[in-house]
Amino acid sequence: MPCARTVQKLIAAGHGFKVEETVTVNRPVREVYDFWRDFENLPRVMTHLVDVNTSTDGRSHWVARGPLGVNVEWEAEIVTDTPNEVISWKSLDGSDVDTAGSVHFREASPGTTEVRVSLKYDPPAGKVGAAVARWFGENPERQLRDDLGRFKEAVEASPKVK
Repeated sequence: MPCARTVQKLIAAGHGFKVEETVTVNRPVREVYDFWRDFENLPRVMTHLVDVNTSTDGRSHWVARGPLGVNVEWEAEIVTDTPNEVISWKSLDGSDVDTAGSVHFREASPGTTEVRVSLKYDPPAGKVGAAVARWFGENPERQLRDDLGRFKEAVEASPKVK
């Protein structure tokens, strides 16, 4: 299982931005992990995501709304997938966005899961692109916090798995 330092090394030091957020979901770890691991669920709860298509080889194609409504796309591959514990990923060469991250699942108490997301990304046009995004009101920290809130609501509202 890679630690946060391993994931951070996937984007060159001094480049990009790092965002971390945690949410507690009132469902067992297995259910929370399963919902997230089906990446095609994520556009339902993450407003910036337009589409995610997965393949059987651990790769996926992501489309997101960027600043000024311009879509950005990237191919990602899973680096680590330890069921009910951690999923980590990195984007592949040639993607519009260089990104790497991890999501950790930990039982906070029986039937309750702490979800911690650590995301590092280098936006299109680097720091200039990030500055333009912030100027137009894009705030990655708030966006991730809001997305995790919607994730929590969706998982807690989904039928319980027996």
